[in-house]
Amino acid sequence: MDEQVSPAALPNVELDSLDWAVLESKYSVTVREKLTTLPNAPGCYLMKNADGQIIYIGKAKILKNRVRQYFQKGADHTRRIRRMISEISDLDWIITDTELEALILESNLIKKHHPNYNVRLRDDKSYPYIAVTLSEEWPRVAFMRKLRMSPKETDKYFGPYTDSEAVRETLRLIRRVFRIPCGYRHPEQSKGKACMYYHINQCTGVCAGKISKEDYMAVIEDVMQFLSGRNEQLVDRLLQQMEEAAENLEFERAARLRDQVQAIQTLVARQKVVTKALEDQDVIALVTDNGNTCAEMFFIRGGKLIGQEHFMLENASTDDLSDSLTEFIKQYYDTAPYVPREVLLNADIDEMDIIESWLKQKRGTRVTIHSPKRGERKQLVDMAKKNADLVLKQIKLKMATDENRVAEELGTLQQAIGSPTLPRRIEAYDISNIQGHFTVASLVVFENGQPKKAHYRKFKIKRPDGQPDDYASMKEVLTRRLTGSLRHSEAFRELPDMILIDGGKGQLNAALEVITAVKSQALQSEDGDLGDTFEKTAIIGLAKQNEEIYKPGRMDPIILPRHSRGLYVIQRIRDEAHRFAITYHRNLRGKTMRASTLNQIPGIGAARRKALIKHFGTIEKIRNASIEELAAAPTMHRAAAEAVHGFFAQANAEE
Repeated sequence: MDEQVSPAALPNVELDSLDWAVLESKYSVTVREKLTTLPNAPGCYLMKNADGQIIYIGKAKILKNRVRQYFQKGADHTRRIRRMISEISDLDWIITDTELEALILESNLIKKHHPNYNVRLRDDKSYPYIAVTLSEEWPRVAFMRKLRMSPKETDKYFGPYTDSEAVRETLRLIRRVFRIPCGYRHPEQSKGKACMYYHINQCTGVCAGKISKEDYMAVIEDVMQFLSGRNEQLVDRLLQQMEEAAENLEFERAARLRDQVQAIQTLVARQKVVTKALEDQDVIALVTDNGNTCAEMFFIRGGKLIGQEHFMLENASTDDLSDSLTEFIKQYYDTAPYVPREVLLNADIDEMDIIESWLKQKRGTRVTIHSPKRGERKQLVDMAKKNADLVLKQIKLKMATDENRVAEELGTLQQAIGSPTLPRRIEAYDISNIQGHFTVASLVVFENGQPKKAHYRKFKIKRPDGQPDDYASMKEVLTRRLTGSLRHSEAFRELPDMILIDGGKGQLNAALEVITAVKSQALQSEDGDLGDTFEKTAIIGLAKQNEEIYKPGRMDPIILPRHSRGLYVIQRIRDEAHRFAITYHRNLRGKTMRASTLNQIPGIGAARRKALIKHFGTIEKIRNASIEELAAAPTMHRAAAEAVHGFFAQANAEE
């Protein structure tokens, strides 16, 4: 029990606003003491739970005032924040010189730690970009998922986009209209031989020396202008070039330019002039409904709407639209390759000045944020909001359809195996090894028919005798799941509705031995609730050969029809457990075999082993490399290359 600390025993600071009765009953001495020593300075604060995990990260102009607001008497917090406060067991902070530095630090810390209670883009997935690789001698136009934003990086990025197929369609259009990129990554790879795209008139011929560097870079500039939405200037220039080509009797070039102009004009015709100011603007409208939150963005360049995207948010507050909008803006523009001069919002935000300063720093010139109340700008925001409402309606309809399908599938499975509860959470286990070596186990989790990859776990099994024993391996992994640290983690504190074992009666019996022992221990200890919970958990085995379902206490297996939706559910989960296990097994085996093979070569230490693997990629390529190729690898010299070559030559001869 923590020692009780009263306000009188603490340093002389202003603490009257804190609810000390609640603090002393719910929070540790650590939290109470730190609340008295919070600095009167800007910075970031980190809330932690009982396991030491960071559950929330925030920034503040004055840390002392902001953090204490969470614990004030009568504080009116959202449900999400109240839930977060109830889990706080510790807190830390980092002081910065300015609030702008705190905002940047907050963004970096959130990306690093992924706290559960911070608003974030759903799935935290990486969105696709179109990159123009200006850092390369002959720039390419490429599809990319990750930005490389180092100080030396000169590549130009366009996006992000939520529809990867739309990005690929744009790249196909660029290849058709501008005839780039080349079929080779670098023109030198062609050795003077033109690529396939050149022969079908979709490459400028850079691979065969058909275009000068100056002319090629001019095409790259046209592509960037096209992607930026500056199509009118581009069309004017191409028309002028077409007329000049025709006057010079270069009819083939003139025809090609004509086709380019027509393709671009077709695209321009689809773009709507939405503002007379001919400015660059981003319009953001955020809407929320029944726990789903959508941010709709319009990209306006030169007064024309050139594109739109929508993003789904997690942990967004339904009560405080301003807070969620602020968090979205910070996350989106943190990696956005372009910041326009003006950003329009459908709600006011509290930190407008500091975010404008941050965006100005990223853009290099002033950025203005507005929440318009009337006029042309208000119409743009309303149009974005209508689109966001439509997106949410579509999502709700899809969710309802999916929920009905999942409920039907899980209900069929429950009825088929006689489960006491609807198996909404299912844990599946699989073992993978080669003759007892490199034995691993996988644990995958499905909730409501969908994989919950954050709860996937993998286990390395060590057999002391080196003999294959799937039953013993299954016992080990289930014991570790039910009695080890995993059992006491937040994700696995409760037992699932179903445990699925990949295997037949033998594997199922091995699992039952562990479960019976754990249940018996739980009933005899203070953890009686665990023993009772086992009564609600269905345990089955699925044998792959005939897709037979084995159930405790039943001699004959259950055979479901091949078209059964219940069978489809457990087949999909079993296959995912097998995939996860075999992937880990192969990775573990590959690393061990790579290290053990190169370890046997005299003069090849850790640095050279790492350099060789990085340079060649596989042991097989190292085995087949010549002495000259080995010597050319980083950290290698002639003597070391001869040692490696001789080792594999001898191994080949012995085989």
